[in-house]
Amino acid sequence: MSTVKVAELAYGRLRAPDLDLMEEFLTHFGMRRAERTATALYMRGTDARHHIHVTELGDPAFVGFAYRVDSMAELEAAAALAGAGPIEAIDEPGGGQRVRLREPNGFQVEIVHGIADPAPIPSPRQPINTGATPLARAGEPLRLPASPSPIKRIGHGVLATPEVVATTAWFRETLGMLRSDDVYAGAEDNIVGAFSRCDRGEAYTDHHTLFCIHNPRAGLNHLSFEVPDADAVFKDHEYLAGLGKYEHMWGIGRHILGSQIFDYWADPWGRVHERWADTDRMNAADGGNLTPAEVGFGSQWGPDAPEKFRTHSTP
Repeated sequence: MSTVKVAELAYGRLRAPDLDLMEEFLTHFGMRRAERTATALYMRGTDARHHIHVTELGDPAFVGFAYRVDSMAELEAAAALAGAGPIEAIDEPGGGQRVRLREPNGFQVEIVHGIADPAPIPSPRQPINTGATPLARAGEPLRLPASPSPIKRIGHGVLATPEVVATTAWFRETLGMLRSDDVYAGAEDNIVGAFSRCDRGEAYTDHHTLFCIHNPRAGLNHLSFEVPDADAVFKDHEYLAGLGKYEHMWGIGRHILGSQIFDYWADPWGRVHERWADTDRMNAADGGNLTPAEVGFGSQWGPDAPEKFRTHSTP
């Protein structure tokens, strides 16, 4: 069993030839600039994390995922893993230390610790009257803030790979992730997708931090970010559509596995970013499931995933 248990996805790392265009997209998407250098852009959400998205200047590419660990001891354990690099200082805004590895498809995996996190950014939202709580906002009209609603945090990354089983095994064995749902097509041993979550013991965490999905071409399927509520998903869908600048990839709907209310958009170079609200939360005692593809890739409501999304992979 792995001696390393990652706590959360820290950020995704991409490359783009124009940082101005990337910042413009991510700002419309709901992020804020944390810092920017001559060669990289660092964007944050409202939660107390220095950045949740990194774009390096260069030809369009997916570089990899970064995961946070809770202690220096776990970072040292990461450095002892097969194929791992040494512990190194992160010479980027926020500082900290990291260990770098390569997952089976060749993409970079950073294990990070000690990044200097700022205070959260206040983003108040009015409560919602429901059937169960009809007086949550008694006497107070609802007035939504202007779009874009702020991104809170990064939730998960989805990796397209021709080797779902081997890739998933690497992440679970190396980073201490747990199975939430393995998705099969036809025979139960034909695994075509795998949802994995962080092992936080008794503490509850997102249904998945990583999803591996079968694709002949390895690459990024999408990066995923939480927004404050369902209003933010719907209202900002109209905002992004009204800009007429970005390709809508899928949504709005509610997933079956994970249960998020989702909406997907592509950046100027086709890298897909998801905005979502409301997710299932699980702890280690909840175990995992083997799920048929017709359920695993389905939605509780909303349109079916289009071909351009299901087959998407950005190297």
